[in-house]
Amino acid sequence: MGSTIQGEPGGAGLRIAIVVSRFNEAITSRLLAGAREALSQHDVRDEDVDVAWVPGAFELPLAALMLAESRRYDAVVCLGAVIRGETPHFDYVAGEAARGIGQVSRDTGVPTVFGVITPDTMEQAEARAGGKKGNKGYDAAVNAIEMANLLRRLQAD
Repeated sequence: MGSTIQGEPGGAGLRIAIVVSRFNEAITSRLLAGAREALSQHDVRDEDVDVAWVPGAFELPLAALMLAESRRYDAVVCLGAVIRGETPHFDYVAGEAARGIGQVSRDTGVPTVFGVITPDTMEQAEARAGGKKGNKGYDAAVNAIEMANLLRRLQAD
């Protein structure tokens, strides 16, 4: 019978980069606070976490790529909030952010986590940034830790 390989939730010794969109900063700053809380609770030291702010979600992939290519980080967390409006702009920005972030992970081999929320309303955004739906920034940071540890295990085997 085969083995099960998974990442552990402990972050001791990991270096994590976080890229945050300044657009909708009232929401993204709460996602960042959630991510920082998760990293701290999972033993990632504050001095091992670097944060880069970008203008909007569309710019997340480029900054994430630069951070991942630097090889200074075990994982990169991308945080943003793209709230649906009355035009198709939402579809382009959210879609390109998702595609670009996924591509960074595949191209570099550094876990690059999609922590961009895409709600229809500000109320839904607030619920996902520390409200009744939890904090998706927290969740993204935990995913980053698990993926970094999983890759370490896969590379060691």
